[in-house]
Amino acid sequence: MQIHFPVNVHIGSLTIPAHLLCETLAYFIGYRYYTYLRKHTNDAISASHRLIIFVGAAAGAFLGSHLIGIFENPDLLKNVSLVYFLGNKTIVGGFLGGLIGVEVTKKQIGVKVSSGDLMVYPLILAMIIGRTGCFLAGLEDGTYGVPANLPWAINFGDGIRRHPTNLYEIFFWILLSLSLAEFEKKYRFSNGARFKVFMVGYLLFRFCIEFIKPAYFFSFGLSVIQLACLAGLLYYYRIFVRPSSLVESHA
Repeated sequence: MQIHFPVNVHIGSLTIPAHLLCETLAYFIGYRYYTYLRKHTNDAISASHRLIIFVGAAAGAFLGSHLIGIFENPDLLKNVSLVYFLGNKTIVGGFLGGLIGVEVTKKQIGVKVSSGDLMVYPLILAMIIGRTGCFLAGLEDGTYGVPANLPWAINFGDGIRRHPTNLYEIFFWILLSLSLAEFEKKYRFSNGARFKVFMVGYLLFRFCIEFIKPAYFFSFGLSVIQLACLAGLLYYYRIFVRPSSLVESHA
């Protein structure tokens, strides 16, 4: 079956971009999954504090996503405008900005336990749905890879077969989810460790996958996204120094 990109969903006379539909579903289903997990979990954080933390996370993610997004191509910085700012965003910036927003908010309201552990599986599900939309958007989304002659390379509509890096990311999220679930059958993560593994895993993945994406690379061989990934990995350096700290006890 041949897919014609970008893919649109037709409902009567209405035409909806599949990317927009998937992005909306990612937010909705991810949040519903979170509320389900919270209902069946002994959450140490009150509902009011959770709401405040969500606001901090959303503000940080918005700023981080767009700030890193506009720096992805330094040559275009001289043309920065509000439209350009809002039109450029990246997941890495969103995660790192959200992390900063959460940590600042938690410090202000006095919450010391992890707020991210409960969000890991909902975030993974949301990312899978969202990246499916990125794939269906074809070239419009900008998440495709460089040209390739591999059997699974895909023509997104311009006649050039490329690495489907958005599909690679979906496979990464599925593998991470299965690995976490299998690990938690035998061990209990310490407070905050599940989210740390989530972040470190994704930052490592993005650092590597950027090499096969058509990004702007500095003369020293790295892109802005990769530099942001390194900054995030440096923040979580303790995982590499003391990996045993991730495990609390046998479940």
